Amino acid sequence: MVQKYQSPVRVYRYPFEVVMAAYEKRFPTCPMIPVFLGSDITSEFRSEDGAVEIIERRCRLNVDAPYLLKKIVNVDYVIFFQKNHLDRRQRTLRIDAWNESFSSRLVIKEFCHYYVHPENALWTCFEQSASLEIKSFFGFEATVEKMAMKQYSANLSKGKEIIEYYVNELMDQGITNIPLWDETSTSTTSQEPTNDDPSAIAVRRRLSTPQDASNIFAASSPPKASGLAATTAAHFSSLSDELETFKTDENSAEKQSVGNIDDEYIRRYIGQLDPFEESCLVQLRQWIAETHKGKLPNDSHLLRFLRARRFDIEKAKENLCHSLAWRKKNCIDRLLVDYESPEVIQRFFPGAWGGNDREGRPIYILRVGEIDVRGVMKAVHGEDVWIRHVLCLVEEGLKKCEENTNIFGKPISSVCVILDFENFSVKHLYRPVFRVISQISDTVEANYPETLGRMFLTRCPRVIPVLWTIINMFVEERTREKLTILKTDELTEYIDEINIPDFLGGQLSLQAPSGGVVPRSLYVHEDEPDKFDAENSLFGDSSYTVVTIKDGDVHEVLIPVSQKGDKIWYDFDLLKAECTFTIYRIGKIKATEHDDNEDNLRPSSPTAKSNSTLHATTIYDKPLVESATDDITRLSQPSVYHAGDSVQETYVCQQPGNYALQWRHLASHHSASPFDFISGSHKTKIMYHYERQSPGRLTNDATTNGHISGEKRTSLTSS
Repeated sequence: MVQKYQSPVRVYRYPFEVVMAAYEKRFPTCPMIPVFLGSDITSEFRSEDGAVEIIERRCRLNVDAPYLLKKIVNVDYVIFFQKNHLDRRQRTLRIDAWNESFSSRLVIKEFCHYYVHPENALWTCFEQSASLEIKSFFGFEATVEKMAMKQYSANLSKGKEIIEYYVNELMDQGITNIPLWDETSTSTTSQEPTNDDPSAIAVRRRLSTPQDASNIFAASSPPKASGLAATTAAHFSSLSDELETFKTDENSAEKQSVGNIDDEYIRRYIGQLDPFEESCLVQLRQWIAETHKGKLPNDSHLLRFLRARRFDIEKAKENLCHSLAWRKKNCIDRLLVDYESPEVIQRFFPGAWGGNDREGRPIYILRVGEIDVRGVMKAVHGEDVWIRHVLCLVEEGLKKCEENTNIFGKPISSVCVILDFENFSVKHLYRPVFRVISQISDTVEANYPETLGRMFLTRCPRVIPVLWTIINMFVEERTREKLTILKTDELTEYIDEINIPDFLGGQLSLQAPSGGVVPRSLYVHEDEPDKFDAENSLFGDSSYTVVTIKDGDVHEVLIPVSQKGDKIWYDFDLLKAECTFTIYRIGKIKATEHDDNEDNLRPSSPTAKSNSTLHATTIYDKPLVESATDDITRLSQPSVYHAGDSVQETYVCQQPGNYALQWRHLASHHSASPFDFISGSHKTKIMYHYERQSPGRLTNDATTNGHISGEKRTSLTSS
């Protein structure tokens, strides 16, 4: 298996020329990198104007390997080649490195890139990626892989420190200004600073500013032009017009920043991560941006899925893919706007949001002992009502976490829950409740992992240990570790008194229902609640249809179009395995040929509702193929999609007729996708929805040649 690493963007708050001068001081050897024993230049090229410089070095690295392994391979150090391509005109440095030692047994590749910050010309960005593929290594493949990744990760964090160290060393040597390359210069040698040189002023200012003195990110998203422009103006308003030459090509800068995030943004809005965790986050972020269109989950939500799966990227991809489809099907993005809890819950469910704990987490307080369990269960029809209510609370909690992140100036991504068990008794142990708790636990853990930060149980009677033993069966180990049973006076160790409810000895007046007995007049039925069906939409009928396509089968949807210019907008998610997608036009439906397929010949309704998984169906008794005899025209080439892909496109119909969308199961052995994380399946599972739009609703971006237009719908949800 190929191990990969992708760094976030690391920002040096110094001009590119200063960073390059500091970088060169690392050679031929660097005491700050003990494993780097030295290097020799094997080839060197400089252009006549001095703008381009290409240097190739042969580097010796000491490997901290087990003694037995070193004896077997009979080496004391390994050899790597490094090729540096410096372009002073474009102000970029590209570094390629690869192994010479054991190149037939393992392949190590590394790529580094220094370039000017696209939105602040006096800063320098750095990105790094690497891959390791072990073919065979004397039976020590697993050992070598772990050792290589461990040593590589250990040295990653030193890179920025080393550049900062050598920049300070340049300052100590009196080098404060390194001029830009221009057409008239033949070299870029350092020169002594002058008091009136604006570049020298800029270097001194950056060197005298603490690294975290200013926050360059004003929101929980990667830096935007307006914020950085304001920061730049504030720091460098006194610089002369000469600094206007610090520009980069807009397109190249845009390409550099796509799919990556800044390391300072990670620390400020996500939290402290080690290099491996940073790499996993960047890779998952790039994957979701490539495979899904429209609105995407924020980075904190991606990190939750990674943490829940111990930073196993493939497992995180699988879970995230299904969670995004679940959110889309159930319109979770509209939950806080559209959902209104039933009257019974509003009047008799004694829970509400309070203040924050000392870590800044929002607190939800529930007086479990004051709930009329049988009453509220009989007054609410169906388990899905409780699931909807809990999901609404979770969404509210995540929103409060984002607000607290900005208020407290540190990343906050989880909530705190206080459960008060005063007056709790055996009457609360109502069997249907445990079924509801199980469904809620499964739904929340699948779609909101790592959302619970701490849970405190207070004023617990003796029955609680028995109850907790039962609940443990439905809760993951990581969740169990977050639970603490406390006495009332022990809450102050974790929460300030001003945020502790008055009934628990604090000063907070909680605005929540008092609970109490639910009147029988509000009962919906006397039986147990309906069992929740995981295939159903939580909010009634869903506009999305889920279909399973077996090996060798296809699924087809018939769409009649009455006039030229009509648009067919389709949106589908591939939940499992792989498929091809094709659009056909049928000149005339032969409705009389196959009586057994009469239902399939009826045009599909674009607003048809389906809550269960259907089996694949075809328009005729066999899949559509292009045929002049049957007047069937293929309008698009079959496109291959993999598990996790999400597609939203528009097709402009050039003539009236019957159009068909076709999904065909693709055997797994045809796949070469690196994202095929659900393997060995003989079924494809898709979730789709489409709309037919008349010309009156067309927008100006529609194409006129019948091909897929560039129109996209924002249909994927964010958490």
